Amino acid sequence: MDSTQRNRGFLFTQYAEPFQTPFDKLFNIFKELITHTAGDFDEAIDWLRQLDREFKLTTPEYTIDDFIADLKNKGYIREKLGFGGDGGVDLTSKLEKALRQNALDQIFGKMRKGTSGNHKTNHQGRSDENMGDFRSYQFGDSLEKIALTESLKNAQINHGIGEFSLSENDLVVEDTQFKSQMSTVLMIDISHSMILYGEDRITPAKKVAMALSELIITRYPKDSLDIIVFGNDAWPIAIKDLPYLQVGPFHTNTVAGLQLAMDILRRKRHANKQIFMITDGKPSCLNMPDGTYYKNPMGLDPFITSKCYSMAAQARKLGIPITTFMITSDPYLQQFVNEFTASNQGKAYYTGLGDLGGMIFEDYEENRKKRIR
Repeated sequence: MDSTQRNRGFLFTQYAEPFQTPFDKLFNIFKELITHTAGDFDEAIDWLRQLDREFKLTTPEYTIDDFIADLKNKGYIREKLGFGGDGGVDLTSKLEKALRQNALDQIFGKMRKGTSGNHKTNHQGRSDENMGDFRSYQFGDSLEKIALTESLKNAQINHGIGEFSLSENDLVVEDTQFKSQMSTVLMIDISHSMILYGEDRITPAKKVAMALSELIITRYPKDSLDIIVFGNDAWPIAIKDLPYLQVGPFHTNTVAGLQLAMDILRRKRHANKQIFMITDGKPSCLNMPDGTYYKNPMGLDPFITSKCYSMAAQARKLGIPITTFMITSDPYLQQFVNEFTASNQGKAYYTGLGDLGGMIFEDYEENRKKRIR
């Protein structure tokens, strides 16, 4: 063994933080703060100033006021003028996109590059996406799909190398898959319990929605994602409105959310359709025919839960699987979720807030690889 090999080992050096401009350092923190404050710029800046006093984030050469000026110059915020002459700040679409990208980076991390916009099915045939598997050549297969190396190998095995011969029986093609598109509805619970008990559950749910929307926009632009929120009622929100999402003094009308989700999916032409539901509590509210609300937050009300099971079964008949992400570990609610999932033949996850994004990403990616029936 030479001296070079003998001297190989670990070399330890002092960690050098990657270079960031003063703006970039503050901007990373600001994106988190503006998400937690649901788009309240003044509150986010107040928090940033408090953090600056505690952790010395700025220098005399670059202050918080300089950072605000840069936000304006770079097009992340703009001044607004109220009817009474009082001013304020609006977030721009550029900042909204930056928030979605930040959520995507945080939750999904570095993703491999892949074919954008399409979802595989279980049906094999001619396509432009290779599977890595081979099959015998069939009449009608495109000539460019012939795997030349594998075909030549077959010819040598079948006929020997003395007198080379290549026949149709030696030809193989790399198998492909047809592709389909996915329509997804993401339901987010905005009942009051999403901020109760000293735990902020709405911000992680909101960040997951931003990350999933940015994933679909950038990687699968032919797919569709609709986002709805449900409390006493249910209504759709635009992707650009996600940073401003807040909870209200609401009960949990799961049936209204499911009805709206299925109405949206009925109008979609995509073959694959699915519902993701993020919630932390039991259903406690229903819309009555006379326009009033039936509410019962005490326990699992059979009148309400039976309506939920009926909606789950209806979605199953329409070929729409429901994946429920229950962000609480309350064993009391597992009975409801289990029966709800069985009615739909869907899936359910009992997950903490830290695992929510990864699970939704994995489930979305998994559904790319199969045709949902």
